[in-house]
Amino acid sequence: MDINQSHTEQIREYAAQVMNLARDSIMVRFRFFDSAIARIRVEWNEAAAGAGLHGGRLVINPVWLLKRYMEEPGIAARLYLHCLLHLVFLHQFQYEKLQSRYWDLACDIAVENIILEMHFPSAELREDSDKRERLRVLSQRIPVLTADRIYREFTVNGFSDKICREYERLFILDSHEGWRTTAERGQPEEMIVSEEDLRKITRRIRAELKSFSQNKSGSESLEKNVDSALKERYNYREILQNFMVTGEEMGVSEDEFDYVYYTYGLSAYGNMPLVEPLEYREHKKIREFVIAIDTSASCRGEVVRQFIRQTWRIMKDSESFFQKINVHIIQCDAEIRSDVRISSQEDFDDFMEHGQIRGFGSTDFRPVFEYVDALMEKGEFENLAGLIYFTDGYGVYPERMPDYDVIFAFLNEDENRLPLPPWAGKVVLEDELLLGQE
Repeated sequence: MDINQSHTEQIREYAAQVMNLARDSIMVRFRFFDSAIARIRVEWNEAAAGAGLHGGRLVINPVWLLKRYMEEPGIAARLYLHCLLHLVFLHQFQYEKLQSRYWDLACDIAVENIILEMHFPSAELREDSDKRERLRVLSQRIPVLTADRIYREFTVNGFSDKICREYERLFILDSHEGWRTTAERGQPEEMIVSEEDLRKITRRIRAELKSFSQNKSGSESLEKNVDSALKERYNYREILQNFMVTGEEMGVSEDEFDYVYYTYGLSAYGNMPLVEPLEYREHKKIREFVIAIDTSASCRGEVVRQFIRQTWRIMKDSESFFQKINVHIIQCDAEIRSDVRISSQEDFDDFMEHGQIRGFGSTDFRPVFEYVDALMEKGEFENLAGLIYFTDGYGVYPERMPDYDVIFAFLNEDENRLPLPPWAGKVVLEDELLLGQE
């Protein structure tokens, strides 16, 4: 063994002792993390810029760690806890659909806020007072500091590059380069713990937090972030495709038309093709649709308009929309307030520019279904694809199942909301509407 190799192994040994001590202190103080800690594997890499998660591995440059540790002994426990929380909250698995800089920063702010709330002396750093002041200001704009809500604040309301750099200086502790690898590969081979296994661990942590009594004051943000990590994710675009109906459009059917015989006939007999092209082809496209808007006191303003814009953008996609359309935008609280028929992009633009949100009374879903049934009896719809109802969910549902598909779209999850009828579908739009996703 040469001197350099011996020196490297000695540095790694010291670094391992430091991280083992940090791990043990976390397990003693926060026992509900034991299942997550058991799945983390610490690996050493002298070529790494610092530290970061790579497929469940915590890869650390041992020289970097020991230098930081000599300056601040709390860095080891802080780093371990910081990366552990990223893993528990499944931050890296939401990475591919988001703006990376803001998502990186939002995740770091969220976990640092939790660590500071835990009041863990073994993980204290010199700049914590500055972080607390920044978090105090940020919490005035964001009551619950979860990664998705912080991300929304950065992307929707906007922050200058200067402010972003200041947040990055204070809150970034680890590299997220391994997250980018995961996002690019989907579920890379290097993952030593799957997303589903991590979800099971996070669910176990949530269950244990509910009965956790010691140091309860420091677990509120932790519980909120765990709930955020485990909430059901929806893809509004995919769900909307379920409303597509089969219809015909003029055009050549590529599956049934043989160009060989056709061109042979033209060449051999002049203008006499052997096979005539079929003029129609079938596509699944949205033709008739109802968008119902709950305009009660809790559903109003820009969120309603954003929902309508989002729905229209998805529907008017050339791959899922007929040239001739019949879309009704119905506003209702306890009674029908307006019905606007949309048959073109011009109609929609006019509605978005001049239309008003009306109502703001109590909520009753039944009038919309009665109204749509009446329209069907009058022949307004030939083949109604479905109805999507944007609401807070606090209203009276119809008892009878309608003759068309129905989805209730909610802005967020709510445990106090009444259960949906068994015939209705559900989508929660908070991420897609307010995080700016399509």
